[in-house]
Amino acid sequence: MNPELFQATLEKENITLNEPQMKQFDQYLELLQEWNEKVNLTAITEEEEVYLKHFYDSATLAQQIDFVDKTIKLCDVGSGAGFPSIPLKIMFPNIEVTIVDSLKKRINFLQLLVDELGLENVHLFHARAEDFGQDKAHRNTYDVVTARAVANLSVLAEFCLPITKVGGTFAAMKGSKASEELNDSKKAIKTLGGKTQEVASFELPLDAGERNIILIKKDRKTPGKYPRKAGTPNKNPL
Repeated sequence: MNPELFQATLEKENITLNEPQMKQFDQYLELLQEWNEKVNLTAITEEEEVYLKHFYDSATLAQQIDFVDKTIKLCDVGSGAGFPSIPLKIMFPNIEVTIVDSLKKRINFLQLLVDELGLENVHLFHARAEDFGQDKAHRNTYDVVTARAVANLSVLAEFCLPITKVGGTFAAMKGSKASEELNDSKKAIKTLGGKTQEVASFELPLDAGERNIILIKKDRKTPGKYPRKAGTPNKNPL
């Protein structure tokens, strides 16, 4: 998917990108390729692959959540090289983005990216998701919390639901095994105050594979003991 096809495909989905926004995506690609030579950010670095499997894939969240003309507080847990939150921020400058990642080198890259692209209202935190989720400044705070390719769903729920506000949405971006993960995570989701709302399944363009977005509505506060101490959710999922 070249930049022109990326722009045209989003246009058909009612996401219009102007020239400055396309320039931001171009800068994003250049910085990603440059930094990936010294910091392992992603295995996908070729232009057409990045536009399809990172930029466009990130944009699919906007088909499930309305980011247009709204001031949404979005938190991206384990964002890595900024996916999906930075592409969404470029597309919808009105949203407020918070990114938490456990690797300082990735946060350093994201800080440079935010500065170079001139993005405002983007907050970066170098922290473990478990510690971040116990911080009173972030618990029950975010309208949308998302994670992409971070951990299995039961672990992600423990990372993400504590910081989702009651009435907000936790959106887990998954591949082809989403239904299996969801089945294994029912107890965790319920325990943490969530209720599965919808699973949106679709194919990426150009036969790039199946994707699923699991939308979980938070209908009550997460018990204070969650998330558990760092490392525990991965070792002993709910």
